[in-house]
Amino acid sequence: MISISKLLCDISSPGDNLRYGAPQPPIVVWNCTQRCNLKCLHCYARSQDKVYQGELTTEESKAFLQDLADFKVPVILFSGGEPTLRKDIIELASWAKRLGIRVVLSTNGTLITDKLAEEIIKVGFGEVGISLDGIGAVNDHFRGQEGAFEAALQGFRRLVALKQRMSLRLTITRHNYREIPAIFDLVERERIDRICFYHLAYAGRGSSMQAEDISPQETRDVVDLIFDRTVDLHRRGLDKDILTVDNHADGVYLYLKVKRENPGRASKVLELLRRNGGNNSGIRIAAVDNLGYVHPDQFWWHYSLGNVRQRKFGDIWSDTSEPLLQGLRNRKPQLKGRCGRCQYLDLCNGNLRVRAEAVYGDVWADDPACYLTDEEIGL
Repeated sequence: MISISKLLCDISSPGDNLRYGAPQPPIVVWNCTQRCNLKCLHCYARSQDKVYQGELTTEESKAFLQDLADFKVPVILFSGGEPTLRKDIIELASWAKRLGIRVVLSTNGTLITDKLAEEIIKVGFGEVGISLDGIGAVNDHFRGQEGAFEAALQGFRRLVALKQRMSLRLTITRHNYREIPAIFDLVERERIDRICFYHLAYAGRGSSMQAEDISPQETRDVVDLIFDRTVDLHRRGLDKDILTVDNHADGVYLYLKVKRENPGRASKVLELLRRNGGNNSGIRIAAVDNLGYVHPDQFWWHYSLGNVRQRKFGDIWSDTSEPLLQGLRNRKPQLKGRCGRCQYLDLCNGNLRVRAEAVYGDVWADDPACYLTDEEIGL
C-alpha cells in the first residue's frame, strides 16, 4: 500500500507502524468463506453464491486464530467471498479481538442490516472496508447485481452513523476510472474516513480482464488526480486516509513529482518509501483461503505454501526452504528486464509478481502494469 496522504500531506493513520515501522509478522488476509451474494467481474477468489464444502469450521477457525496470535500477527482482515455470510463471523472476530489481534472487515456492504451494524460495533473492528467500483449502474454492472450500489451505500451509512471507522475500496479499470472524481465527492459527502484505490491484479476472474486495464498514460492521469484531490482535501481541513494498492510504481511516480515540485519534502518521501520496502507479498502480507491453504498474498490462490489444518501458520510462514516464499523474500537478484535494472528497485521491490506471471508465465519478469518510462527509472 502507498499512503498518498502520508507522503504528500504527512497525515498519520493507524497503519503507519505497519508500513514504516520495524519488521514484524505479516498482516493476514483471511478469506474465511468463498461464498458471495455478488459476482464481481474482477474477483480473485472466483466466488459464487453457493455453499463451498470443506471450509474451516468454527472450532478449526478458532484454533487457526490462536495460532496467529501465538505468532504475534498484528492484524487479520476478514475477507471472502462475502465474510458476513459466515454465521459465526461475529463470534470469530470477537475471538480474534480477545486474542489481541486487530480485526478488520472487508465486505461488499450489501448485507449490513441495522442489527449486523450494531454487532460490528460491539466487536470493535479497527476498520470496515466496503467495496464500491463506481457510482450507481457502473458499480452494479461491475458487481453483477442491480441495486448493489444503493445497498452498499446504506451499509456505509449505518456504520458511519455508529461512528465506525470506514474505508471505501475501488479497483481501477477501464469501466470506472472516470468515476474517481465522483468517488471522492461521495467519500466527502458520506463522511468516510479512507479510500483504497486498487490497481487491477490479473488473478481469478480478473485474469481475463487484462484488456480492461487502463493504459500507462491513463494510469498517470488517474494517479495525478488522486494526488491532487488528496492535497485539496487536506487544504480544506478534511484529512482523509488516501491509499493506492498493488502498484508500487505509484510511490516512485509520487517521489519524482515531489522532487520536481517540492524539493524540500522529497528526502522525507524517499525515506518513507524505503522504510515501506515496496511490494511485500510473502513478507509483510499473507493470505489464508477458506480451506486453510496459506498463500503469499490474496492473489496467489493457485499456489499453496501449506495448510493450517496440517501445520501451524507460523511454521508454514517461517519455512525458509519453500521455493516461492524464499524467492519473494530475496527477489531483487531474480528480477528480469526493466524491473531488474530499475534504479528505484528498493522503493518498489519488483511490484506485483502475480501480474508478471499472468502475462509472461514468469514470476520474475517485468510487471506489465509499470507505467514509468525508461528515463524515469534510469535506463
